[in-house]
Amino acid sequence: MTVTENGQDFAALRARLRDFYDDYAYCLDEDQLERWPDFFAEDCRYRVISRENYDDGLPHATLYCDGINMVKDRVTALRETTVYEPRSLRHLVGVVQVLGVEGDLIRSQANFAIFESLSDREPQVNMVGRYIDTVLRDGDRLRFKDRFCVFDNYRIRTSLIIPA
Repeated sequence: MTVTENGQDFAALRARLRDFYDDYAYCLDEDQLERWPDFFAEDCRYRVISRENYDDGLPHATLYCDGINMVKDRVTALRETTVYEPRSLRHLVGVVQVLGVEGDLIRSQANFAIFESLSDREPQVNMVGRYIDTVLRDGDRLRFKDRFCVFDNYRIRTSLIIPA
């Protein structure tokens, strides 16, 4: 059995992270955007960024939010001001890894693929990449302190409307 610095079983921690990631994907896929901010800590950072920019340490991100209020604002913008063609998403998340544990912070990574279906087109791959996260244990809950959605594709085929 592999054990963390705190004596916690890595397998149990990975299982808990998998459930957290699955709940996150379900929230987005089922258009429960009002619940999306609940996955983040108050002082969170959320980025959707190309692999090239991430690897080179460049700050430009396709989508970014600094703090929970920007995350909430993203939901408000989607519901009240943004005009876009209706779409369905399906997030597939896997290969969840615990990279390290320091106190209440968990560094983790997982692969993702996001498929998008628009009403008049065949489904297509919207984005493929990896989540690079710092997850905060907040009592019995997990919350993202940092979520970097690092996409591998050259470009995003349509527009990035719903968060990754």
